Amino acid sequence: MIFDPLYLLLTLPALAFSLWAQWKVKSTFAKYQRVGVSSRMSGAEAAAAVLRASGLPGLSVERHQGFLSDHYDPTTRTLRLSPDVYDGASVSAVAVAAHEAGHALQHAANYGPLTLRSKLVPVVQYGSALWYLPFVLGAIMNLSGLMWLSIALFSGVVLFQLVTLPTEFDASKRARAVLVSTGIVSSFEEEEGVGRVLNAAAMTYVAALVASLMQLLYMILRAQSSRD
Repeated sequence: MIFDPLYLLLTLPALAFSLWAQWKVKSTFAKYQRVGVSSRMSGAEAAAAVLRASGLPGLSVERHQGFLSDHYDPTTRTLRLSPDVYDGASVSAVAVAAHEAGHALQHAANYGPLTLRSKLVPVVQYGSALWYLPFVLGAIMNLSGLMWLSIALFSGVVLFQLVTLPTEFDASKRARAVLVSTGIVSSFEEEEGVGRVLNAAAMTYVAALVASLMQLLYMILRAQSSRD
């Protein structure tokens, strides 16, 4: 499959986009990591302030190892922030921390895409682990049924990524609004920096979806040719 010209034609542009998106988020984070916020709040303090301002003061904010490993855990209602974000008093730190707090706000409001995304997690876990084997076996044995089973499994992964997009964009929108209304960021330059950090992070999710769509398209085309 890797050396199939059709596969390379469909996936190489998506791979280039993904690599660009990863570079963009890292370089943008690094740039605004050097820009402090006038409120002098750390990422952990900013996340807590966003939660308080939104009526959710009881959620836990914890330090979590790993670069940009920040996430919200809805099962324990905990924000886990990487060291650079938890301790940093920069535009990048408060942007990422507030974004994760935005997911907590979504959870409290029963935001539909987040609820659906959580329900799709088991589907993704099985689909991402199992889709490859039936597709390869189907291609080798010329059994389109196995290939379509693989497509069904991988479609669950694509659906998860599709639902992730509005979830991430909405969390950023909520975060940016609260950061401005509470004065955590108080100048146009700081607000602009927050927007750039969040937009760069969002591009990684767009790139992941594009890559998966190209993979799915390839699988469908190959399954159809096998059937014919």
